[in-house]
Amino acid sequence: MANRRALISVSDKTGIDAFAAELVKLGFEIISTGGTKTLFESKGIPVTGISDVTGFPEILDGRVKTLHPAVHSGLLSVRDSEEHRQQMQELNLGYIDLVAVNLYPFQATISKPNVSYEDAIENIDIGGPSMLRSAAKNHAFVTVIVDAADYPQVLEELRANGDTTLDTRKKLAAKTFRHTSAYDALIGDYLTTKLGETLPERVTVTYEKVQDLRYGENPHQAAAFYKKPLAGAGSLANAQQLHGKELSYNNINDANAALQILREFTDEPAAVAVKHMNPCGVGIGSDIFNAYTKAYEADPTSIFGGIVALNRPVDAATAAKLNEIFLEIVIAPDYAPDALDILMKKKNIRLLKLPFVPTEDRYLVTSVEGGMLFQETDTKQITAADLKVVTERAPTEEELKQLLFAWKVVKHVKSNAIALANDNMTIGIGAGQMNRVGSARIALEQAGEKAQGSALASDAFFPMGDTVELAAKYGVKAIIQPGGSIKDDESIAAANAAGIAMVFTGVRHFKH
Repeated sequence: MANRRALISVSDKTGIDAFAAELVKLGFEIISTGGTKTLFESKGIPVTGISDVTGFPEILDGRVKTLHPAVHSGLLSVRDSEEHRQQMQELNLGYIDLVAVNLYPFQATISKPNVSYEDAIENIDIGGPSMLRSAAKNHAFVTVIVDAADYPQVLEELRANGDTTLDTRKKLAAKTFRHTSAYDALIGDYLTTKLGETLPERVTVTYEKVQDLRYGENPHQAAAFYKKPLAGAGSLANAQQLHGKELSYNNINDANAALQILREFTDEPAAVAVKHMNPCGVGIGSDIFNAYTKAYEADPTSIFGGIVALNRPVDAATAAKLNEIFLEIVIAPDYAPDALDILMKKKNIRLLKLPFVPTEDRYLVTSVEGGMLFQETDTKQITAADLKVVTERAPTEEELKQLLFAWKVVKHVKSNAIALANDNMTIGIGAGQMNRVGSARIALEQAGEKAQGSALASDAFFPMGDTVELAAKYGVKAIIQPGGSIKDDESIAAANAAGIAMVFTGVRHFKH
């Protein structure tokens, strides 16, 4: 191991001094820069400064120090090439056999509140990625490390075999290129966002693994949960799990759907129950107990085994009500201590604590075979002022309130979508049918007698008057829909004949 050299330069110095000390024991000469070199010197670890290797001082406030042939030739030279060996000898250049580098903390920098553009740019590492890429390319001969978690394995192999195995070097090289590509992707995304560019010619996304999952939608499908490096505070990826077993793939999908619906309701206590990506009950009330009671009573059958999201802290009374049935997950911004005592009596319920804040995702990304679909997140809001009354009768003040409530819900129901509401709660939901009247029939049959005097929302226009005619038979008194069909007059005539007030939003909310 004599005359072997390791180049070490890290921003995250976790465990690096112990690692370097072990390398010295194994016969390595340590080369280092800046703060890492200072740390080694303070620990009494023999270290050679990078300027002693390059014969050139660090310049431009440290911006240029390792970008030098004496470094990159040592990393890139092919050890079994006679031509390379001769050139290295003629130029009096030495090999570098191991590289441990991690990069300027760009992600941590841009995560700071009110970080300046200049500070962000200054924390873009140039020399570090260059060394990592050189070392990773030449992994046939060079060991490259970007993660402190890999120090023990490298040391173990060096002690046992005098070198790392080629298989290990390949894996470390792959990890390195994932690391540098993620680093560049984050920089590209930051600059693109700062410039206000939308849907650019090339998109590179990067995610960090949160956990492996037992399986995906079905037991035969492997799965894992990843999060964006800068996921917002209200993202499910940042939820604090207080109780219960690990989340499953389906749990995560359903919980995310519940949160998306919940964010429609900011001014009053609200509760959302979700099953299989669709709401089965939504309620708003004077307090969170009242809101959850309405969400439960909306569909006491479907909520069983579902996910409940609440936008207010859970008190003991609400916890006792939640505990009456089996629920997979409860999500809330906080829990009173006595509420936790009640809920934790059930071993399998997952309790998540998550601040109730608006979504920060600019785009919704959906995978398709061989590609990805990007679209802006649907954050469109409708107020009473946006509505166009198209029938002889305008909605009453209370009907208008229920129409807007139903509209917020139907936006998150799988198309074709119909939502019925009354008394600040859903009473029937029809989702995912191949024709609109089919969805309406499901919602109306679910509501039954509760449909009398209710408000109906449709995520897209009525292609004909049959949905209105069916709604009239069940006693629906007000309808909200986008309008825009060539047969709008037919629907309007059917509404007028039944004394139904109908308003157009001019906005569609397909959700596939």
